[in-house]
Amino acid sequence: MAADKPARSVALSRPLIGDEEKQAVMKVLDSGMLAQGPVTEAFEKAYAAAMGAPHAVAVSNGTAALHVALLAHGITAGDEVITSSFSFIASGNSVLYTGAKPVFADIDPVTYNLNLDDVEKCITPRTKAIQPVHLFGNPMDMDALTALAKKHNLLIVEDACQAHGAAWNGKKVGSFGTGCFSFYPTKNMTSGEGGMILFQDEAAAGRARMIRNHGMKERYKHQMMGFNLRMTDMHAAVGLEQLKKLDGRNEARRRIARTYHQQLKGVGLPAEQPKAHHVFHQYTIRVGGGKRDAAVQKLTAAGVGTGIYYPRPIHQQPIYLEMGFRDALPITEAAAQEVLSIPCRPDMTEDDVAYVVSQVNAL
Repeated sequence: MAADKPARSVALSRPLIGDEEKQAVMKVLDSGMLAQGPVTEAFEKAYAAAMGAPHAVAVSNGTAALHVALLAHGITAGDEVITSSFSFIASGNSVLYTGAKPVFADIDPVTYNLNLDDVEKCITPRTKAIQPVHLFGNPMDMDALTALAKKHNLLIVEDACQAHGAAWNGKKVGSFGTGCFSFYPTKNMTSGEGGMILFQDEAAAGRARMIRNHGMKERYKHQMMGFNLRMTDMHAAVGLEQLKKLDGRNEARRRIARTYHQQLKGVGLPAEQPKAHHVFHQYTIRVGGGKRDAAVQKLTAAGVGTGIYYPRPIHQQPIYLEMGFRDALPITEAAAQEVLSIPCRPDMTEDDVAYVVSQVNAL
């Protein structure tokens, strides 16, 4: 006999694409200018203005944003970059792509962002940068991080790929150092695929523009080693329209999160620090006692989408073990066994939210 159909189905995430995005893409297609062009430039300017940074460079995806940002600042073989292992693998791989070594610091057990005491212990004469991850849309303490980086004369490259519009003490993340964003379909805003780098320094931004375009500043004059990591105008057109909707959709996520904070029982809840403006790319609860897998099964059977971000930290990935990484990160490893993300989409109805609450509370 077939299993009973759930009373309701609430997906964890999905891209929200409207007529505005579709019309913008058709306008680009009709123009005949499809590769990186005027629409990409307009997107760069609009995104920089929205995030409070002087320069923006659009690239093909979030991983490319991290990679190009590090290269633009001269990170190379022999250097070390401190980052989080409790993240998508691009946070570590982007460092490896430059020839440098990612050094993983442990995280704070409440925010899941880097523990700055542990970061300081990881600093060596080879350390050139700190790459914090604003995980799940939750900004880390950028006042403390900026002070630490200044103390040790280190670059900050923010992995803000999940944190579009998040802020610390009223300042948008990505604008403290060099900021990197992803526009993958599940993010708070999307361009289908794409990434953006925010720079404070015009010279670094100029190098990034060359790196993404085969090392060219002038057409067919290749002045440095580069890649083809350009954004298309179709993607930029989608991004421009999505940017207009970002603040409203972030506030919708925050409203849902407030309801969850007030009504969820029996699970660990995400924390928002007093100076933080969390945008809840993911609403991540914590299910302890070895019960997370059972919780996933129950919620799935009830039609509630779930995600585990991340079940295996970067330093424990097979390829990293093959490379000899043997970090001991107890807080990261414990979190990986217990975190569970539940739906927090801006298009959820009140009934959707109430249903998710009822099913989580029934675990």
